[in-house]
Amino acid sequence: MPSALPDGEPMPQDGALPRHALTGAAERPLGFYLHVPYCATRCGYCDFNTYTAGELRGPGGVLASRENYAGTLVEEVRLARKVLGDDPRPVETVFVGGGTPTLLPAADLGRMLAALRDEFGLAPDAEITTEANPESVDPRYLAELRAAGFNRVSFGMQSARQHVLKILDRTHTPGRPEACVAEARAAGFAHVNLDLIYGTPGESDDDWRATLDAATGAGPDHISAYALIVEEGTQLARRIRRGEIPMTDDDVHADRYLIAEERLTAAGYSWYEVSNWATTEAARCRHNELYWTGADWWGAGPGAHSHVGGVRWWNVKHPAAYAQALAEGRSPGAGRELLADEDRRVERILLELRLAAGCPLSLLAPAGASAAARAVADGLLAPGPYEAGRAVLTLRGRLLADAVVRDLVD
Repeated sequence: MPSALPDGEPMPQDGALPRHALTGAAERPLGFYLHVPYCATRCGYCDFNTYTAGELRGPGGVLASRENYAGTLVEEVRLARKVLGDDPRPVETVFVGGGTPTLLPAADLGRMLAALRDEFGLAPDAEITTEANPESVDPRYLAELRAAGFNRVSFGMQSARQHVLKILDRTHTPGRPEACVAEARAAGFAHVNLDLIYGTPGESDDDWRATLDAATGAGPDHISAYALIVEEGTQLARRIRRGEIPMTDDDVHADRYLIAEERLTAAGYSWYEVSNWATTEAARCRHNELYWTGADWWGAGPGAHSHVGGVRWWNVKHPAAYAQALAEGRSPGAGRELLADEDRRVERILLELRLAAGCPLSLLAPAGASAAARAVADGLLAPGPYEAGRAVLTLRGRLLADAVVRDLVD
C-alpha cells in the first residue's frame, strides 16, 4: 500500500492559511500540481497514492469514479482561490501527475486547466505539463491536449528492454515511448520528457546503455533517470523478500549513474539536478524547480501536498474521502505543519544542493561549513564555486549526494 501521510496539526475546515503565509508572496512564483489517482494496473514497484478500478469498488465508489473526478478537482481549485484571497499572482507552472492522468479524457484534463485559467489566470509563458503512459495516448489525444493549452508532456519509458519492463510490471511495449515523442512533437508540444529507471533486478549495463541510446535517439529535450527504490509494501519488495529476484546493490546504481552521465552528456544533455538532464535551459522542468527552490505550489487531489509561504499541508489520501470533503464544502486537507526558520534552512540545503547551481555556503551552520571544506578536499564539492560562496556537487559528489547533505545540514 502507499506510504502513510505525515503527522501534523489539524487542517482548518475552510483551509485558511496563517496570515504570514502570503507575506512577500508577490516575489515567489506560484504553481499547481494536479493529482490524478487512477491507474489501469498497479506497477510492482509503485508506492504512489494511486488506485485501480477494482480498488475503488464498494462504498464511496461513485464519488471516487473517474467520470466525476474532473469536476471534483475543479472544486478544490475554487477552494484555492478563496483561501489565497486577493493574491494577484498568475499560475506560472501546472503539472498534472498520477497515477496515469491520460486515463481521463483529454477534455477532462482541459477542464481542470481551464479552471486554473478562470480562477487565477496563467502567466503568458506558463509551463503546463502532464504525465502520460505511452499506451494511453495516440496522436488525436495529444492534439486535444495541445489544443487545451498543454505545452509539455512527460512519458514513462523506464526501459527499452522487455524483460526489464516485465520485472517492473510495466504494460507498454518497447519502442512505444519513442514513437510518442514523435507524436507529441507533431502535435506541437515544445517540450517532451522521458522518465527512465535504472537498477532494476535483471538489468545489465548493456540493457541500460540500450535504454539511454533509445531515449536520446527519440529526441526529447529532457530526460529524467532515477535509481529504482524498492519500497516496503510493494509487490516488488515482496518478490525480493521471497528470493524470486535479487536486490540491486548501491555499487551497481553508482555504475549505472556514471553510464547515464556519460551517454547523456555525449548526446547533448546537461545535468541541472542530480536525476535530471536537459538539452537547454528552456527545456528544464520549471515546475520541479519550484519544489527544489522552496517556491509556492498548491497540490490538488487525493494525497497531494502543498506549500505556501512556509506552511505545508497534505490532503486525505482516498479519492472517496477527498470527494466527500469537497462536496460538503470542507477542505480536503488532512493535516499541516508550520515550518520554522531552521526547518526551512535545512530543507533549502537538502534540495538546492542537488541542483547544478548548488546552495549558498551562507546557509550552513559552523559544523556544516567545516564539513563543506572537507568535502572540497575529498573531491565531493567543486573548488571553484566553493571559493565563490556556493556548495556545488562534483560528479563524485552526486554519487554520494545523500551523505554530503547529511554532513552539511549539521
